[in-house]
Amino acid sequence: MSLTVPVSLLEKAQRGAVSDDEFVDCIRESLPYAWSMVERLAKELNVTGAPSVQNLEVPPDDAAWGEVFRLVGSDAMRGTVQRYFGVRMAFQNCCKVGLFRLDATEEYEAFISPRAQLLNQDPSLLNC
Repeated sequence: MSLTVPVSLLEKAQRGAVSDDEFVDCIRESLPYAWSMVERLAKELNVTGAPSVQNLEVPPDDAAWGEVFRLVGSDAMRGTVQRYFGVRMAFQNCCKVGLFRLDATEEYEAFISPRAQLLNQDPSLLNC
């Protein structure tokens, strides 16, 4: 299961729309490793003023890897997180997630290119 959804939030979703803030809370509680990674990157992006930042830390275990995969693999979660932090997010593998300023089109396009994906391969991360 991707998220641990409180009964009250599930009931609210069954009745209609939920807010991004409510969904963010659910993501933050359900995927603490993935959330902390994205939050750290967003803070780094703001502090450095760089057009983009990338996570290069390998998740510590399979559970953490799974959290990252679930977060970036869900359009709803990824989109909500992007709106929350005001960034674009891109994914190459479990330990190479990039956050980009909305106007960093060139950097984003380079990160998501086939060339970048090929250059990012590392035999030690074969099961990543």
